[in-house]
Amino acid sequence: MSLIEHTLMGKVDKVEIAINRIKSFDPITNGFMDTPYYTAYSGGKDSDVIRILCELAGVKHDLVHNHTTVDAPETVRYVRSFPNMQISYPKTTMWKLIVKKKMPPTRLVRYCCSEFKEHGGRDRFVMTGVRWAESTKRRSRSSLEIQSNRKDGSIYLNADNDESRRQFETCIKQGKRILNPIIDWKDEDVWEFLNHYGCSSNPLYQCGYKRIGCIGCPMSSKQKQEFERYPKYKQAYIRTFDRMLKVNNHINYIWKSGEDVYEWWVNNKSVKKEIEGQIMLDLFSE
Repeated sequence: MSLIEHTLMGKVDKVEIAINRIKSFDPITNGFMDTPYYTAYSGGKDSDVIRILCELAGVKHDLVHNHTTVDAPETVRYVRSFPNMQISYPKTTMWKLIVKKKMPPTRLVRYCCSEFKEHGGRDRFVMTGVRWAESTKRRSRSSLEIQSNRKDGSIYLNADNDESRRQFETCIKQGKRILNPIIDWKDEDVWEFLNHYGCSSNPLYQCGYKRIGCIGCPMSSKQKQEFERYPKYKQAYIRTFDRMLKVNNHINYIWKSGEDVYEWWVNNKSVKKEIEGQIMLDLFSE
């Protein structure tokens, strides 16, 4: 394994740098906290890199997976294959949450992420596998900068792969310190590292998946294909949309049935943004 990058400053060993970053911010060794790293594990390739790097660095850490209730069966089995994995279960399910929120999760309203993926790690030193290369806009950024909130006042979600993410961040609202030790790694770095350590990662990658997430995630470019692979989840969403319309029948929805909601949610990409904005305005101005 090389993972050596030649720069104007000479050779850069990305693995050694990542390990040093993890050691340098070790919350127990450095006296930041009396609890070990809270290592956020999604079941994806970047999480596998972090998992192995923690072992190489020899730091104490809690490996934690936040179950979302809509994880792919392959992901559930893969996550449970690790004996030291701590699985955190949410207080509700996606099916109940959709009814409560009165609309499906969308790219603009990602209430499911904050509910299912962000409920852990409060007052802890959190480590993630966030990388700039996963962002749709790739820009070079300084390697170390403390940043707690976005300019618009919103906070980062741990799993956001935004180009403005930093190696070290703080979230004052939840008392979190966040370390992203492989933030500057490229996709090829990740796979080279995993192949070297004999980790084939989540089996969904071998099925052509580029990212691992919730089934039906609106951020996925393969939302429709996922429902073809998991038809029972498609029907579960449609039944949930039916309940959403029934329970919230005082709302003047644009849909008449769960099928209508599903078709809008998955297929009507061209008109979705405008309608979505209007739905948000209608629902949250009640």
